[in-house]
Amino acid sequence: QVQLVESGGGLVQAGGSLRLSCAASGRTFSSLVTGWFRQAPGKEREFVAAIMRSGDLPYYADFVKGRFTISRDNAKNTVYLQMNSLKPEDTAAYYCAAKTRGGSFYSKELYDYWGQGTQVTVSS
Repeated sequence: QVQLVESGGGLVQAGGSLRLSCAASGRTFSSLVTGWFRQAPGKEREFVAAIMRSGDLPYYADFVKGRFTISRDNAKNTVYLQMNSLKPEDTAAYYCAAKTRGGSFYSKELYDYWGQGTQVTVSS
């Protein structure tokens, strides 16, 4: 089993920044592919970013390219999401996710473990 705990959400003005963190426990962190998803009220949970086990090869949804950066520190069992130039449409609950299997990292169905989510609200 893997436990994921997110932190770092909050209220920020448009154009501002936040850094989300996700601390993992319960399994060798370096064996996990990790990602971030988000879900706004009334909408489907959508892919934001993912990063491979070694910490290289990040992948991003088009709507965050150039603004968000995913990274991980395997020594600290933590994955991060640095969010810059935030927009009101980025308002959502952000979820950390992890998986051990291969396949598409865009597909939420392939992730085995989820955090409880952290709310990000961007005011205009």
